[in-house]
Amino acid sequence: MYAISLGDGAELRPLEPWHAGEFLAHLERGREFIGRYIPFGTTETDLLSARAKLQRYADMRAADTGSLHGLWLEGTLVGGVLFLNFDAATGNCEVGCWLEPAATGRGLVTRAMRVLIDWAVEERGIHRVEWVAASGNRASLNVARRLGMTRDGVRREAHPYGGVRHDLEVWSVLAPEWRATRARAAHNDH
Repeated sequence: MYAISLGDGAELRPLEPWHAGEFLAHLERGREFIGRYIPFGTTETDLLSARAKLQRYADMRAADTGSLHGLWLEGTLVGGVLFLNFDAATGNCEVGCWLEPAATGRGLVTRAMRVLIDWAVEERGIHRVEWVAASGNRASLNVARRLGMTRDGVRREAHPYGGVRHDLEVWSVLAPEWRATRARAAHNDH
């Protein structure tokens, strides 16, 4: 129905239950890579389970507690960004991402996340945007850095996954910091 161009043939679009086939094909291409640090997509192995995952997020969107947004590159779904624990009443939310290997290294997540954070801060009044990632997930932590987030701390060995207890790094950006970063970027563009 609508898409936001991210440049270089990439688009950010809603990722909805009717995309289940496309979502499943994308997960099949990237499952091992995506699942290195997070369980996202690991249990979606058929059309029914893929649709159920997308429906859970559609229900969260309807309840205003979260949402999925797909990243399409040259017309192919290659990943996405999401809101987790979206709480407009307290002004807090968590964001996250996932990509299949072929889409990495292009800045897609950073560009898409700027759209999401701008919307959360400017349209919804979110004050604190949080990013949580395993310490070993350097690509994810680099996105947090590029977005101008601050590392709040490390939750040591808090995430048992894949037979390992991963440290989780918590990063965040506050609305005034986000606005200042965006203003500097706009000024540098001129």
